[in-house]
Amino acid sequence: MPPFRPRALFLAAFFLLFLLCGSAAATPEYAEQTGKSCEACHREPAGGKDLTPAGEAFRDDLRLKGQYRPLTRGQHVVRFVIAYLHLMTAILWFGTILYVHLILKPAYAARGLPRSELIVGWVSILIMAATGTFLSIARIPTWEALFHTRFGILLTLKIALFLIMVSTAAFVTLFIGPRLRKKRTLQLAMDKQDLTPEELSQFYGKDGRPAYIAYGGEIYDVSGSKLWAGGMHFKKHPAGSDLTEALKGAPHGVERVLKMKKVGKLREEAGAAKPFPMKVFYFLAYLNLVFVFLIVFIVSLWRWG
Repeated sequence: MPPFRPRALFLAAFFLLFLLCGSAAATPEYAEQTGKSCEACHREPAGGKDLTPAGEAFRDDLRLKGQYRPLTRGQHVVRFVIAYLHLMTAILWFGTILYVHLILKPAYAARGLPRSELIVGWVSILIMAATGTFLSIARIPTWEALFHTRFGILLTLKIALFLIMVSTAAFVTLFIGPRLRKKRTLQLAMDKQDLTPEELSQFYGKDGRPAYIAYGGEIYDVSGSKLWAGGMHFKKHPAGSDLTEALKGAPHGVERVLKMKKVGKLREEAGAAKPFPMKVFYFLAYLNLVFVFLIVFIVSLWRWG
């Protein structure tokens, strides 16, 4: 498993923050009504509070028609807090997806996500759904605005992608995850000295099983080390894994691993096909990664397209 790279996670979060956050934009449906760009009514090209004379005239006309309902100061604060929570949760969720898929690779979660990560993921989904619903209702007052304005159509596409991602997450959590974890209950080949990566993954240091790791093609028993309590090394590297690449970035040398008891060799799987649940997991994992890029593209298109 590759070493934890906080810089990569920070850059991913900053990239998403840059795309998702921006200066206050003009209300898109007004631009749709007038057929003019935002800067026709606002002094800033991206919109904002300062209006041009044409913008002030348009606002006054809406007031006469009873169609201008400015938010109170309290409503502004509530909307800001909800929007901030929505963005931060989206950054957390999207940043985690990018980090797991591009840095750790889906194999990290192919044996089933830890319970703590599942809780964080689903709490993030629920918060995004609740805050997103509030913001959508506040921004889109009618069904016509949802389906007949540029902003409404882009929002509909974003919601559709989000719902598909939630559906795949539910499918993995309820059906694929338990089947992947069930594979870990297979009888251990305790008498075998040479193990394949799949067989090695069964020695994960929990449920009464020993903790094995691989380095340089050799397999070592780290069960007796306090640093591997619970089958995890400093909450980064799980037992049952090949840590050859991870040790290249470790703060200590490989001599600590070489001191451990050697129990066998790591051998390649002779063309063994991945089980069907794992194939489905990999497909859905990369599908969600594609959806993340599509949602960011939609947000970029709305802001600057």
